[in-house]
Amino acid sequence: MLNIRRPRRNRKSAAIRDMVAENSVSVNDLIYPLFLIEGDGEEKVEVSSMPGIFRHTLRSLLKEIEESLALGIRTFCLFPAIDDAKKDKMATESWNHEGLYLTAIREMKTKFPEACIMTDVAMDPYSSDGHDGIVKDGEILNDETLEVLGKMAVAQAEAGADIIGPSDMMDGRIGYIREALDENGFTNVSIMSYTAKYASAFYGPFRDALDSAPKSGDKKTYQMDPANVTEAMIEAELDYQEGADFMMVKPGLPYLDVIRALKESFDIPITAYNVSGEYAMIKAAAEKGWLDGEKCMVEMLLSFKRAGADAILTYFAKEFAQLQQK
Repeated sequence: MLNIRRPRRNRKSAAIRDMVAENSVSVNDLIYPLFLIEGDGEEKVEVSSMPGIFRHTLRSLLKEIEESLALGIRTFCLFPAIDDAKKDKMATESWNHEGLYLTAIREMKTKFPEACIMTDVAMDPYSSDGHDGIVKDGEILNDETLEVLGKMAVAQAEAGADIIGPSDMMDGRIGYIREALDENGFTNVSIMSYTAKYASAFYGPFRDALDSAPKSGDKKTYQMDPANVTEAMIEAELDYQEGADFMMVKPGLPYLDVIRALKESFDIPITAYNVSGEYAMIKAAAEKGWLDGEKCMVEMLLSFKRAGADAILTYFAKEFAQLQQK
């Protein structure tokens, strides 16, 4: 019997391989996370556990955004490192209009109105306890935290945020934030919910960058158990019904199955967060000469798209964009 099916025929040249490729990654898919610190100059400080990633002063941040826009990156997610002296149990600095974070958002939108600015809504950068919610007698208070998150989200929208990113994992926060935004006239501000945010070991370098680790305990009572998928679908259904415009899976690489499950079940965009630990793994192995860093970067980003992600929040954004221009 003749073998009339030879799949290799569609792999015999680069032109054919590119023509029949089922998935691709472009800079339009990417969200670039940026770290903000206090300071008046243009200095930036490299994150030791994330080679090539820096903590920026505002002036340095604006320069980084300008360079990134020139590479085709248009969406940025901002994370602040707040001085300990400004932290308290209620995270009041998070809605201080003259504070570091909200000032930076205003400056970003003023100088680069074409940029899409995504924010982070959670108490941990501003909390003296280092948790995403209000802590009382060792317990994370869910409903009391919602009021803080609502104030934070409205303040960010007032500063010019395009997309609000609740990363706290409190129950009911999407509906609460959506109502708060709408009541204050921000019906056009989007919400990208961290729908399935797992209690992962892959967050270490991020917490180094922002000094945002919990002062006691862990986040397992509100972040998800890595063993669970059905629970992610429950979270997703709630977020969808409460008005989320995007849903995110964090981390991305160990949870490709969750990305696929959400993509097949919901008709809104799904985002993968290619987290700090995933970035650090490739960078460390590449520095050792154990892996080709560029090829692994592309393969990893492609895996998110193949799993069903519409967008990817990744520390590789600028490096990928530079590679595409070579």
